[in-house]
Amino acid sequence: MDLGIKGKKALVCASSKGLGLGCAEALAAAGVSLVMNARGAEALEASAERIRQDYGVEVVTVAADVATEEGQKLVIKAAEGCDILVNNAGGPPPGMWHDWDREDFIKALDANMLAPIALIKALVPGMMERGWGRVVNITSQSVRAPIGVLGLSNSARTGLTGYVAGTSRQVAGKGVTINNLLPGIHATDRADSLDAGVVKAKGITLDEARAERQAGIPAGRYGTREEFGAACAFLCSQHAGFIVGQNLLLDGGGTNITM
Repeated sequence: MDLGIKGKKALVCASSKGLGLGCAEALAAAGVSLVMNARGAEALEASAERIRQDYGVEVVTVAADVATEEGQKLVIKAAEGCDILVNNAGGPPPGMWHDWDREDFIKALDANMLAPIALIKALVPGMMERGWGRVVNITSQSVRAPIGVLGLSNSARTGLTGYVAGTSRQVAGKGVTINNLLPGIHATDRADSLDAGVVKAKGITLDEARAERQAGIPAGRYGTREEFGAACAFLCSQHAGFIVGQNLLLDGGGTNITM
C-alpha cells in the first residue's frame, strides 16, 4: 500500500533502538525524511546512518533528553516544519506503590506526559496552518489495563491519554490527527529489563521468565519492532485521516478486555 506520505518530514523521539527505531524505519521506507532523537549519540548516529543507506532519505540526528527543557528546544528547532510527530520515551522503572516519592512521579511525568505535550504544543500549530499533520504517541497497554508494578508508567501515560482525548478533537478540523499506540510486550531492551526483574524476583532463568510471559499472550510470542513500526506508519498515512483520538492496542491479545 502506498501510504501517500513520501516527501513528508517526521520527528521520531527515542528512535535509536526499540519501538522508536521501528517507527523511524517504517516511515523512511514510505519516503519520509526524519529527525531522529535519542539520548545516546553513538547509538543514534549508527541507526540513522543505517536508515540513510537502506532507504535513501535525509536523516538529521539530535542527541538530547526530551524530558528536559534544553533537550526540547534542540529537538523542536531541528523539527521545524515537520508534518509528523512520533512521541516516545523509555518507561519509568517498575516497583511497588510504597517505593515511590514525589520526585519519582515528577520524573515520570516529565518524560512520559509533559515532554510529549510540549512537543505537541510546539509543532501542531504549524501542521494546522499547513492543513495536514499526524501525531502518534507511544504509550502502553497499561493505559487500558493497569499493571501493578508499573504504577509510575500507569499514572503518567494515562495523564497523556486524557490530554490527547480532548486535544485531538480540537485540532482534527484542521487536518491534524492525534492518536496513541499502546504496545504490549515487544522484543526490545525494555522487555529484557522487565524480564530480568522477574528473574531476580522469582529466582528463575531468563528463558523461564520469557516463557511465562509468552504464555499469557494469545499470539504466543513477543511483538517485533517491525510490525509495530508498520502500525505507526499507517496512522501517519494519508489513509488515516478519519482516525482521531484513538488508543490502538498492539499486544498480541494480551489485554483481556471487550472494548
